[in-house]
Amino acid sequence: MTTFTAAAATLPAARGPLSESVLHTLLRGQPGDGLDFDGLADADSLGDDLQLALHLCYELHYQGLPGVPADWEWDPELLRLRGALEARFETALRENVPGGDDVPAELDTLLVEPLDAEGVSHFLRDHGDWDRMREYFTHRSIYHHKEADPHAWVIPRLRGRAKAALVAVEFDEFGGGRAERVHARLYADLLQAAGLPAGYLELIDHVPGSMLAVVNMMSLFGLHRSLRGALCGHFAAAEITTAPSAQRLDQALRRLAAPAPCRFFYTEHIEADAVHEQVMRNDVLGDLLEQEPGLAADIVFGIQATEFLEGRFGAQLLRSWRAGQSSLRQPLPPA
Repeated sequence: MTTFTAAAATLPAARGPLSESVLHTLLRGQPGDGLDFDGLADADSLGDDLQLALHLCYELHYQGLPGVPADWEWDPELLRLRGALEARFETALRENVPGGDDVPAELDTLLVEPLDAEGVSHFLRDHGDWDRMREYFTHRSIYHHKEADPHAWVIPRLRGRAKAALVAVEFDEFGGGRAERVHARLYADLLQAAGLPAGYLELIDHVPGSMLAVVNMMSLFGLHRSLRGALCGHFAAAEITTAPSAQRLDQALRRLAAPAPCRFFYTEHIEADAVHEQVMRNDVLGDLLEQEPGLAADIVFGIQATEFLEGRFGAQLLRSWRAGQSSLRQPLPPA
């Protein structure tokens, strides 16, 4: 039976002056205190320090942080700092995507894969060993521990068919009402079967900022009504690209004779996300654009930002693996 804790057992280690300042404030300060913005001006918008600082601010809206009073969640000074971090992050995303407002064309692009494509799932299918697979599980744990949670924030911001359809997708993500089938729980089962710590965000210190940025993007889009179109675009992109990737990962796991819970997580997504792709494209985005055609550019931004950050993360992994190096920040415990 998987031990699946509701909150992180320990705080992550700082990765620079900005995240150090946030950690120090949350642990030693009091809500209402002024905050130190040291390090913000010099921090890389997509780097480890800023992304961890932003992750810490966002986590107060999820399961909270150990030893941190819940009152920090809506502290005006902390929200002011979070806003400054978000502004840097969103600007970096917009500077790295081409933009546009042709939603159907953007979605069609996701469905076309070059014959010579060589992404992370291709590498693992064709060349990956068990150590590389465990590294990949570790990276994605930051995402899958809160899978579908950020998307729930957009529900009260939708109406009609778009809302009903998105809720239907979320219902599947949350196990169709069965706790043991919630996708986050299935991933905890996968981690335990792979001999990895399965607690909520327990592996965060191993994971680079490129993965934190993917999760922070979902929180950014989910927490801001003004970015509801971007959140829906991201969600559609994720559902469209997951099934083919999950199929390749299952092929890799079958080749490696992986434990059944590891394969089950991906086989569950092969079938479910093939259906979700059509629901998101036709019922969610289609209806949303009929209601609010002015959101087209935001939807495209969400799709492109997802592809940019996932591509950046994947490139970092492949560079490490092809050089014969670990892609993690620190070694994993033995299997």
